[in-house]
Amino acid sequence: MLDCLSLSAAESLPVWCVRKADFATLELPQAVRRFAEGAGFDGDAGKCLLVPGVDGALAGALFGLPSGDAADAFATGALPGLLPAGVWRLEGGLDDARLATLAFALGSYRFNRYRSKASVPQARLVVPEGVDGEDVSRLAEAVTLTRDLVNTPANDMGPAELEVAARTLAVRHGAQMRVIIGDALLQHNFPMIHAVGRAATRAPRLIELVAGDPAHPKVTLVGKGVCFDTGGLDLKPSAAMLLMKKDMGGAANALGLAHMLLARGAKVRLKLLIPAVENNVAGDAFRPGDILPSRKGISVEIGNTDAEGRLVLADALALADEDAPDLLIDFATLTGAARVALGPQLPAAFTADDTLATDLARHAGAEADPLWRLPLWPGYANMLASKIADTNNVSAGGFAGAITAALFLNKFVETAKSWLHLDLFAWNPSARPGRPEGGEAQTIRALDALIQERFG
Repeated sequence: MLDCLSLSAAESLPVWCVRKADFATLELPQAVRRFAEGAGFDGDAGKCLLVPGVDGALAGALFGLPSGDAADAFATGALPGLLPAGVWRLEGGLDDARLATLAFALGSYRFNRYRSKASVPQARLVVPEGVDGEDVSRLAEAVTLTRDLVNTPANDMGPAELEVAARTLAVRHGAQMRVIIGDALLQHNFPMIHAVGRAATRAPRLIELVAGDPAHPKVTLVGKGVCFDTGGLDLKPSAAMLLMKKDMGGAANALGLAHMLLARGAKVRLKLLIPAVENNVAGDAFRPGDILPSRKGISVEIGNTDAEGRLVLADALALADEDAPDLLIDFATLTGAARVALGPQLPAAFTADDTLATDLARHAGAEADPLWRLPLWPGYANMLASKIADTNNVSAGGFAGAITAALFLNKFVETAKSWLHLDLFAWNPSARPGRPEGGEAQTIRALDALIQERFG
């Protein structure tokens, strides 16, 4: 159980959760209602009013829930920053007590690694009756892992440190590990991972974690692990580099989902692949116009060195596809085009499997873990044409950038029974309840629910 959660309701104080439209009919102690009316509280969304008792001591709190189009299952994630120290219990009109509890836990998150004085909310929440506190803790722990990895600056989160994170997970869950580093990538036929990472002083690597019964359905996760992206020789402007510590957000989310699955003993043969690199500038950096070989045998003309994520993913996807997994999922902070289309809160999902897309959308809604499907539109495939290689790594024009990136990756997946590509932001530009500013886990709670439904 997380420290912010409690199983005992003894000496806990109530948080009366109410929507504005229901405030007049909400059953409250008469003294509480009189105090609320005197203080001008009427259930406005996000407002919290601390209520004293007759002896002047704290007797509880009133909290306004959003409603209608603004309804947010994570609204209670604001409470850790609003309530004083103590043990609290939720009362009133909650639509989903489990999500409300999870939101509280995720709203208690703080990234304090570099602060001399740590800021930690002191409020604790009683796990409501019927809610599995251990399962909520499992989910929150995985989200915390993902957030911590993304929030850590690149000087402390390079390819080697990403490997350490995977090894820590492997040791905890009894998984097997294999890591291929530096020039050994060429010997094992991962030429594009090597090409992207060779200019950095920190050696590129392919991280592989395997766990579970080989007889169980195969679920393979691939996470883009670009620990910092300068853009390479197609150098990014300085403003575009400011958030590039989060370009390994795909790997962080893949690690978070792997922890979710392993912690609950999912009945799958899990494989996790992370191509971990730094896209840097040096004399041996790969160049615009270079032709790179790939693991799959497809030659790739480099139209832009800043489209490096799809290159390292392609080699890793080719390896993953060789096992013909039942479900292959890749996570990547891949394109600005996806953000232009959907913004930071909605990851773009690509799959040719309509059943998978429908099931995932259902779980995304139920888990308040949103995403939006975009098409693998075959009519745009010719945008990736090259006159001298099998394909270019970028499209010739500025249209449909997220779709053409997905179509590029699709070239490297043939035998997987079902493939899902997620183009996510992995970052909250501003704080929302339960979702503080900074690194974020996106889609993994929905995927955990989907995999549990499909495979147990």
